[in-house]
Order: sequence, then C-alpha cells, then structure tokens
Amino acid sequence: MLVVKYSIRYKPAFAAIFVTLDPGDSIIAEAGAMTSMDGRLSMKTKFSGGFFPALLRKFLGGESLFVNVFENKTSQPLNVTLTQSIIGDIECLELTGNEICFQPGAYIASSPKVKLGVKFAGFASWFTGEGLFRLKVSGHGKVFFGAYGGLSKQDIAGEFVVDNNHLVAYSSNIKMSIGLSGGLISSLTSGEGLVYRLKGNGVIYLQSRSIEGLVQFLSPKVR
Repeated sequence: MLVVKYSIRYKPAFAAIFVTLDPGDSIIAEAGAMTSMDGRLSMKTKFSGGFFPALLRKFLGGESLFVNVFENKTSQPLNVTLTQSIIGDIECLELTGNEICFQPGAYIASSPKVKLGVKFAGFASWFTGEGLFRLKVSGHGKVFFGAYGGLSKQDIAGEFVVDNNHLVAYSSNIKMSIGLSGGLISSLTSGEGLVYRLKGNGVIYLQSRSIEGLVQFLSPKVR
C-alpha cells in the first residue's frame, strides 16, 4: 500500500504541502499547484477523472480541465512542493472508501488510488454561483484541500445551516438546499441573505473567511 510522506508547513495562513516521493511513488495535483520540485521527477498531464468528467468539471463546475501526475522514476527519494493560489489553510483527509464533495477550487492533490469524479450538486449550488456539479473524490488514500482562511471540521446529524460562501467540503450523502437565513425582512436586513440548509449525517468542512466577503469589503475602497 502506498504511503504518502508529507508535511504541511506555514499553517494556517500560508500553508504549503511538502511531499517526499519514494522510488516508484506518484501523486496527482491540480494544474498550477506545484511551486517547486526535484528536477529528476517526471511530470505528465492528463484529463481530470477522464475526458467526459473533466469536461463537466471545467464547463459546468468551474474546475480545471487537467491534473498533473508527479512520479519518481529514480532510485532515490525526491521532493515536490504543492500549494493553492489563495491565502489560507490546507488539510489532509484520509479516504477509506467514503466520498467527499468539494467546492470549486478547494481540491489540491491526492494519492493515485483516489478517484476524481463529478456529482450533480443541484440547482441550489448553481443558484449561488458554485456551478451545477461538484468535484467528488472517492476510494482509498489521501486528499489535500484548502480554503481561504482557517479550516474547521464539523460533524452534523440532522439539519445544519451554513453561509454559502463558507462551505468547503461535505460528505456526498448530505442533501443540500438553499433558503433564507430567517424571515424575509431579517434575511434582507441582516446581511446573511441566502444560506445552505444541509440535511443528513456526515462531515462538513468550513472556511473562516470568504473571497466574496473580501471583494465586498475592498470594492468601495478602490474606486
């Protein structure tokens, strides 16, 4: 069984993944995630999850069309460093046959036996600007993902309300709908607006900040 040797440094604001690949080992990473690597590492590019799933991810889910595969074909351990484009934290999740869905841009890398696919997220996701499809990862192995700000894990049982700009990942069995944060007047005046209403038993990951919130804060100041 492949064991990915890694460390996540510079948490929580400027996290980066430092991976050591033993001879014969490989890791799959999102396009543009590599910041540095040993010159003897082999890198090839392929469609993310296959040709048709990659097209769905690109044009309906807002994800990259390609992923890069870094493989050590030498007889010595070699290193590669991966990160995300935004400021924030990175976590590693161990899959043991379960499935997790990610918001666009959250996925960074995974071990070779992790399967990349797509899942119809419903019109609630499309209505909030997150696309009709979400990246779905499944199988066995490690998955690295990140977000803007800090990351927190939350186990839910029943109904849970989340601001749509703060949901990073969720168990694939969780049902998601969209609704007002409260009554009509309070939703319009509180600044909360529309929220996700999640139902089921599983785990979700939340980010402490949102890109949209940052844009709204900066817009009046740069005119």
